[in-house]
Amino acid sequence: MSKKILIADHLHPAFKEEAERLGYVCDDMPLLSREETLQIINDYTGIAIRTKFLIDKDLIDAGSNLKFIARAGAGMDNIDEKYAISKGISCINAPEGNRDAVGEHVIGMLLSLLNKLRNGDQQIRNCVWDREANRGFELKGKTVGLIGYGNNGRSLAKKLSGFEVNVIAYDKYKTGFSDQYVKEVSMEEIVKYADILSYHIPLTRETRQLFNEEYLFHFRKPIVLLNASRGEIVNTKSVLNGLRNGRILAAGLDVLEVEKFPALSEQNWYQELIDSDKVILSPHVAGWSVESYRKISEVLVEKLKGLMIS
Repeated sequence: MSKKILIADHLHPAFKEEAERLGYVCDDMPLLSREETLQIINDYTGIAIRTKFLIDKDLIDAGSNLKFIARAGAGMDNIDEKYAISKGISCINAPEGNRDAVGEHVIGMLLSLLNKLRNGDQQIRNCVWDREANRGFELKGKTVGLIGYGNNGRSLAKKLSGFEVNVIAYDKYKTGFSDQYVKEVSMEEIVKYADILSYHIPLTRETRQLFNEEYLFHFRKPIVLLNASRGEIVNTKSVLNGLRNGRILAAGLDVLEVEKFPALSEQNWYQELIDSDKVILSPHVAGWSVESYRKISEVLVEKLKGLMIS
């Protein structure tokens, strides 16, 4: 059987072009449903996908000729990676491809919140000129606490280095990672010193609903909360309660527990979330810049080269 890749999602054309140079036959079918994929996956050596559907045990079993699964992005939570590996299937992703986009997006959210740019813009559009209500806070001198210090966490720390802030980070699965951009600390030090808290961790059983009211209770001072990792890590009702009682000063959320409409608008916390002038939202696009769209595919192909699929 020839080496064939099913591109089952929208990827930059660079992935197909480079994979074909490696000798693969690529079927670019981004509109395929999961059910349609199940019917044909047995014909393919590999599948490339973003987040359109789960690649679980049933799909992996249907792909009896699969040698690899390529995830065009950072997180692997839509892939049963453990089961795939047990079947001899390699799993590759491309967190290096969107780390710059994530770092810049998070800083954009943070600066917008501290300087109340969204509120000021809306007021002027409604013929209100209120300088005092829109007095902002400077980032200089603040302590930014990062949860997770992988590609995205380090990218943010590096980009923050010019703002004269103190950056500290906790990573349960890493030690000895202090560098010129960050100081490695314990979780106890995060909750003691952080003015700003930013998440850069994958969604796992351990991290699901990690940020809740009990967790927030331990922080010594009010925080600005940022999440550009996975929505289910943060309990939205706890965020809203924190905003009401002052334990959270503002929140920048690129990801939510429930995403896309109409499901999002049906949540009992949705209206309060969008009504809050202390929240800025974006539709899970922190890592989805024009540049990262291409870079993700380029990184993925480089990793494909290293698999040595025969």
